[in-house]
Amino acid sequence: MAKIKKVHLLRIGFPNGKACQAALKALGHDAYRYLSREDKLALLEQVLDNPQRYYDHPQLEATARAIQPEKGVDASWETPVLREKALPIRIFGEEHIEPGAVNQIYVAGKLPVARAAALMPDAHQGYGLPIGGVLATENAVIPYAVGVDIGCRMCLSMFEIPVSRIQQDHRQLKQLLMEHTTFGTGKGPEKPMDDPVLEREEFATISTVKNLKDKAWKQIGSSGSGNHFVEFGEVQLTDPDNEWDLPTGQYLGLLSHSGSRGLGAGIAQHYTRLAKSRTRLPGEAAHLAWLSMDSEEGQEYWLAMNLAGDYASACHHHIHHRISRALGEKPAAVVENHHNFAWKEQLSTGEAVIVHRKGATPAGKGVLGIIPGSMTAPGFIVRGKGIPEAIHSASHGAGRVMSRSKAKRSITGHDLRKHLRDHKVTLIGGDLDEAPMAYKDISKVMASQQSLVDVLGRFQPKIVRMA
Repeated sequence: MAKIKKVHLLRIGFPNGKACQAALKALGHDAYRYLSREDKLALLEQVLDNPQRYYDHPQLEATARAIQPEKGVDASWETPVLREKALPIRIFGEEHIEPGAVNQIYVAGKLPVARAAALMPDAHQGYGLPIGGVLATENAVIPYAVGVDIGCRMCLSMFEIPVSRIQQDHRQLKQLLMEHTTFGTGKGPEKPMDDPVLEREEFATISTVKNLKDKAWKQIGSSGSGNHFVEFGEVQLTDPDNEWDLPTGQYLGLLSHSGSRGLGAGIAQHYTRLAKSRTRLPGEAAHLAWLSMDSEEGQEYWLAMNLAGDYASACHHHIHHRISRALGEKPAAVVENHHNFAWKEQLSTGEAVIVHRKGATPAGKGVLGIIPGSMTAPGFIVRGKGIPEAIHSASHGAGRVMSRSKAKRSITGHDLRKHLRDHKVTLIGGDLDEAPMAYKDISKVMASQQSLVDVLGRFQPKIVRMA
């Protein structure tokens, strides 16, 4: 049978050191001789999820206690009780939101650490907190309420280049996207650029992060799969009082959407497991397990999360730098924002909280952001109004109206190609699960959040690259 190595354990979130040593030793027992690699890893994932359950196991006790020593369990194990009734929750555009997502935000609103919650009009069901969910907690951070793709963000560069060049130099612009972007799980640029974020002390002081440094270096400046993209399009700036003192009118735009790649995924996986081992919640809320901000693990996750967010930002900057250099132009303006992250903020009551925005855009008063549509629908440059009921948030896009599997079953290649032709959009890569028809009508989503943001301009995609 295929041998399990330390690298396999680290990939599934095992803490480096004694836990890995104990697990490798345990797997050498005759009881596991005929298990496949996949079955062995699945078994070890169960130990990670609930170490206490294996304290008396004849082969796995040492592994379980190395993951979570008994002394530590007595001090930190929590079995909190959910509130009988959720906090009051403001839902924007509820008529566009599936019941599963609404139910998920109400479950989140029952957490004893929850202090406020809201649901954005692009919301759809996810794991734990719904996509489009905003949750404020007291002194607690929830890894799965941030999400797997930590720091996933938007970045828009606007160039003082005539938009007529999109048609005139269509082939050249398409080639620029092909040459200067890299997409897909595990992929990275052929020649990654160096960046100060890779020298951060977290890579030396946090073992989980240290084990991900090689991957972070190889993948910096690249984009993931799924709904991540880099695209050229037409920017129509409509607000004369914009922050860049630019004239209203048209600009060539470069818009990107991606996150923290393997670095963020590894951090999310490890600390979600850790949170679930520290905070035992009932099934419907299990993915909302938290880490106390007073704990070493909570502080460690906070540092790692912020590193992943800065790394995601650096990835976008590398992409935009390479393409700007190839264009021979510097951007006249840049707008960017995270939408899978947690921030230390204050509620309108003055209470200090941790605000989780899982697929939601920060929309504090005066805060700029990008809300994309789909590969054919427009995106919007927005300025937040700072509405307390929305916990200073807005949607992060149009939101899905079909699951990925349903989109692949329901939409044909012919349907997608016709839709792209009708909207005069060129697509490089992409798949049926990202077809525009799988998404909500962005105009209806924006209409549902007029009270949350002001629109400064819009971006119309024209040449789109995806995985």
